[in-house]
Order: sequence, then C-alpha cells, then structure tokens
Amino acid sequence: MTFLNIIFFITAAVVVTATGFAITRQNAVHAVCYLVISFMGTAVLFYLLGAPLLAALEVIIYAGGIMVLFLFVIMMIRDQRTAVQPPDQIRTWLPALILSGLCGLMACFLVYADFGIQTGSPAGIGAPRDFGRILFNDFWLPVEIASLLLLASLVGALYLGRKNDKRIEDIP
Repeated sequence: MTFLNIIFFITAAVVVTATGFAITRQNAVHAVCYLVISFMGTAVLFYLLGAPLLAALEVIIYAGGIMVLFLFVIMMIRDQRTAVQPPDQIRTWLPALILSGLCGLMACFLVYADFGIQTGSPAGIGAPRDFGRILFNDFWLPVEIASLLLLASLVGALYLGRKNDKRIEDIP
C-alpha cells in the first residue's frame, strides 16, 4: 500500500464522516459547515484521481459559491423568535475541527510532496479550455437548467423568509 493510497482512504473516511454529520445535524448552519468539509475532501479525492481541474471546480463552485448561497438562504429563513441557547463550543465544533484538520493535512501532503509519479491516467487529463468547450458546447442546456433551479430555490427561500411587515402592506 502506497502513501497515496493511505491519503486516499483517510480522505475518503473524512468525506463519509463529514457527510454523515451533515445529514444528522439538527442545526442547519452546522450541517452546511460539515457539507463544506465534505466538499473539500471530495476535491482532494478528485486531485488524487488525476483531475486537478475538477478539484479546483469543486472548491470554487461547490464549497465556495453554492455553500455561501445555502448559508445566505438559511440565514434568511431562520426563525428569529426562537431563543438561542449558548452551546458547549468545544463539544459542538470538535468533530468539525478534527475533520477539517485531517482534510487540510491530506491536502497539504499532496500539494507539498513530490512523489515523482503521475496520480492519474494521462488520457483522462485535459486542458481547462477543452473542458470548457465541451461543457458549454455539448452540455449547455443542463448548465442553464441547473442555474435556473438555483435561481428558483433562492427566490423561493426569499419568499418563505420574508416577514409580514404591516408597513409594506400599507403602501399602494
């Protein structure tokens, strides 16, 4: 078993654990934080499998853009009337810190280590220009549908999160 295999299995365990925490948390903000950890680990797995462009897209699009959108939507529809009890900070964030640390450690090993070998098959690696050309020439319709679905979910969340303000209803 090589060092890259060990990194792969540790990162895969981090992804599975973080995803499990993301779907079992009561607090939506905590679930989103665990989902970000899962996306970061998935990016490391993509890099290990020889797809650095997909790893970068995973970090930029999913862990960056879409998760910020999810946090924005959660903050918009959060019920402000519930009393927030101060949680035990160490117990609440310890699993997230451990999983983030493991994922970051594996990513640092990959970035700073020179193994002298290629991690993926050369046939599967393409230039970003080729990927963009295929994505927007052949798969333009699914990309547009995904963007419309994200827009519809944002509008729906804003509609659900709006407050019934009497002053707004009085304006003709």
